[in-house]
Amino acid sequence: MIDTRGGEIEPGFHALGAVEVPCYLVEAPRPALFDAGFSCLGPRYAQAIRAVLGQTAPCWLFLTHMHFDHCGAAAYLRQAFPGLLVAASARAAAIVQRPGALSLISQLNQTAAANLAGRYPELVPYEDFCPFTVDLVLEEGQELDLGGGLSARVLATPGHTWDFLSYYIPQRGILICSEAGGCAYPSGEVVSEFLVDFQSYLANIERFLTLGPRMLCQGHRLIYVGQDEVRRFLERSRQAATSFKAWVEGLLDQEHGEMERVVARVKAQEYDPQPQPKQPEPAYLLNLRARVSHLARLRGVPEAGRPKEQGA
Repeated sequence: MIDTRGGEIEPGFHALGAVEVPCYLVEAPRPALFDAGFSCLGPRYAQAIRAVLGQTAPCWLFLTHMHFDHCGAAAYLRQAFPGLLVAASARAAAIVQRPGALSLISQLNQTAAANLAGRYPELVPYEDFCPFTVDLVLEEGQELDLGGGLSARVLATPGHTWDFLSYYIPQRGILICSEAGGCAYPSGEVVSEFLVDFQSYLANIERFLTLGPRMLCQGHRLIYVGQDEVRRFLERSRQAATSFKAWVEGLLDQEHGEMERVVARVKAQEYDPQPQPKQPEPAYLLNLRARVSHLARLRGVPEAGRPKEQGA
């Protein structure tokens, strides 16, 4: 099964707020949230969390990485649920101390809010992004006790970004890996999401295949339920990554290393035909330039003319 609606995916596990940028919730004696989407969706996330948990407050907010659409409402949720602990990697904790990173996160959240205003009029006026700090720095292999026989295992999975963590609930077979293993549109087309390291990204996919989860939660839109469904997605994602790499390498040769021409050609085929809702164009272009730049560096294209790769 591929879930495209969100809400309660199965008893005790929920995708809340908006299917485009869900906040995942695992019910347990110490309830855990995973990712914090757009800042403008903060009230929507909090309302949905209270509808599930009642008077119980979530204990953890586990962040996969510090891109704007995964940490936007972290400060709002911490304010809504005093005592909530924000957990992420050491690199992520450092990123949210950088003024330039915070400015970009804020700017992209404003763009996202403007795009969503027509679909969610109750969000206007919307919540601005507010800075926050990481309370608990996580490392590969840590296992945090959620109570009731459930735990959250930390998996270091760089490739999309350097600060990336995925999370596995071994007792339920639930893998929350966001973009670490690719991200498919509702049409089924898989977008390869390596921004900083192609080989590490492929290694993530192989690791997930070996892990054999029965549920895989993307960062956006789709949730794969059933081991066979998860395996098929990961195999398609692996093929999509190698095909994208070969395609872009060919375009770099055809365009004589002219980065913006390559970006325009990829966008015209990968992004433009997709129906709304989809990733806001400024964020898409930021990520696309990072992907193309990384492959250009591997290809030996001179530094001049290549945009700086994303450091997150």
